Parts: sequence; structure tokens; C-alpha cells
Amino acid sequence: MVGSTPALRLAWAGESDTAAFAGRLAALPDVREAFIALKGDLGAGKTTFVRHLLRALGVAGRIKSPTYAVVEPHQPPHGLPVWHFDFYRFDDPREWEDAGFRDLFAAPGLKLAEWPDKAATVLPPADLQLHIEVQDDGRRSATLAAGTPLGRRLLKELQA
Repeated sequence: MVGSTPALRLAWAGESDTAAFAGRLAALPDVREAFIALKGDLGAGKTTFVRHLLRALGVAGRIKSPTYAVVEPHQPPHGLPVWHFDFYRFDDPREWEDAGFRDLFAAPGLKLAEWPDKAATVLPPADLQLHIEVQDDGRRSATLAAGTPLGRRLLKELQA
């Protein structure tokens, strides 16, 4: 497509590569308003990536997976709130409304969602989609694609 930003393909040999990329992403001011959908099989490294991103944004203390709580809020020392969602156990779109997630997604701040396909009928379009795959040798390949104008701006900055 003319004018589209191609996906960014990454190879992560180890966790330090994941952390380095999370740091690059955290350095972009616009990421604090983004919705990032995280895709990949169990054990691919979605939560690990989120932990590195949150640390790069300055979040201190324990960062736990929201698998059972569905959402974990975080407040970086300087900036907007971060909401980490895990829709793995999501069964019914009515849960979305009942839990007030529509309001959270409409509010300022960074939203990170693992297993977004489980809530696809109610989620807004993701600014960025990060798909992480485990290779046979344990390395990770990651593909970052933009889904909105904000996502395209972020992707373009990462590719510069």
C-alpha cells in the first residue's frame, strides 16, 4: 500500500534483546497514549516484554501478570497510567462492560493487552500489534505492525 509503514521484524537472541527493544519503545513519548496488542503462544514472552517495558517507563516494585485479575494498573513516576490486560481467561464480552474496560480504554494512558483475540469483538483497534514467536533454538522473532495513525508514527520512529 502506498503510504503505509511496513512491519518491523525483530530477532531477539535473549532477554537482553527484549529489554533493549522495550527501552527503545519506552523512549518514544507517544507510546504513553498507545494501545499495544501482544500476540503469541503461551511462553512466547509477552509478559516478559511487558515487564521490561514497564521497567523502562520507570515502574518500580513487583510487576505481576494479570492472568487471573484480567487487569493490573501501574503508575510510572512521570507520566500517564499504564493498564496491563490479560484476556486469556476472557469468556464473555459482557465482562468487558461490567468491568469498566471501555472506560479504561477511553482514558489517557498506555494499554497493553495479552491475548487480545479473546476480546476482539469489544476492543478498539490496536495502535501497535506485537507478535512474538519462539524459534526452535529458543530465540524469539517479533513482528511489530501498526494499526492506526498513532501506531504508524510510532513504528516509523522505531524504524528511523
